Amino acid sequence: MKTFFPHLIRAAATAGLVLATAVPAAFAAMSATVTTDLNVRAGPGPQYPVLGVAPGGSTAALEGCIEGSLWCRVNAGGVSGWAYAKYLQTESGGSTVVISERRQELGVPVVSHEATGATVTVRPEPLELVGRVEDIPTVAPPPTVRTYITENPSEPVYLEGEVVLGATVPSSVAVQPIPEYEYEYVVVNNQPVLVEPSTRRIVYIYR
Repeated sequence: MKTFFPHLIRAAATAGLVLATAVPAAFAAMSATVTTDLNVRAGPGPQYPVLGVAPGGSTAALEGCIEGSLWCRVNAGGVSGWAYAKYLQTESGGSTVVISERRQELGVPVVSHEATGATVTVRPEPLELVGRVEDIPTVAPPPTVRTYITENPSEPVYLEGEVVLGATVPSSVAVQPIPEYEYEYVVVNNQPVLVEPSTRRIVYIYR
């Protein structure tokens, strides 16, 4: 049974955030399906802390999206936050559509977000999902790999998009080898990930 991961919930107040949404009263939040394990963040961007993870295949209430952005406000498993619209789908006219591709047709309302404090510069290179999540090999890294990453930290890289299995790390981003291990690692949007060297796909995410 897939469930929302409550142990990852963090207090958004610690990030110094002020949220403001303007959803028309007539709009009933539509149900969206999460296509892969997806971070729900305290704000609309990879620099914001993760409040929890909505499992792939679960549903979330879509409250609205920011104009000109791929970030939408959702309620998943009772936790309200922000998710990347490329990994949210809904039913429309008898077919399944991606929220980011059909927002206007679906009538998704525009919401706003205001934040205080420091911001992080995000590179324009997007992380894109490559193929189906099921095509990603099942990886169970030994504890020694996590120990090595912890003892050999690398500078985090911030990329537009979200850290999901199957996303491709751009070629301009340096990844680090792990001694006597087939995968390499990099910290993307503050999350250590294992990368398949030949394809640069993310095969494991440390949460």
